Amino acid sequence: MSRYRPPTPKSSPYITADGAAKLRAEVRQLWKVERPQVTQVVHEAAKNGDRSENGDYIYGKRRLREIDRRVRYLSKRLEDATIVEDKPRDTSKVFFAAWVTLEDQDNPDAPPQKMRLVGADEIDAEQNWISIDSPMARALIGKSVDDEV
Repeated sequence: MSRYRPPTPKSSPYITADGAAKLRAEVRQLWKVERPQVTQVVHEAAKNGDRSENGDYIYGKRRLREIDRRVRYLSKRLEDATIVEDKPRDTSKVFFAAWVTLEDQDNPDAPPQKMRLVGADEIDAEQNWISIDSPMARALIGKSVDDEV
């Protein structure tokens, strides 16, 4: 038995305009606000001498690596992303960024579920935003009103 695991498939490169704006805002916050603050803390901690037992220095350097890693990831995601701003011509079918209402035929007393199909970087369970790559979304894409899924 080997430990080999196939690589995970890449998520769809689609993102809504609002999602792209949030990612850009996060990059700006990390790069322009947080990183200079942490850099200043590390600079001050480095002046104190022995760095091997200096918690501010050690944790500051770790936080800098986390910030840099996140900025690299977000920059690459934004570079590769396809921003979807326009709705398709045929809005009677389910499409990317659409709100979908689902009803359970087996349990008619259950309240209908309303969810939105968004990109992988915009998933939010509290708002019922699901990934376009999820099995539920893949089953819904292209369906019309009153279709069974």
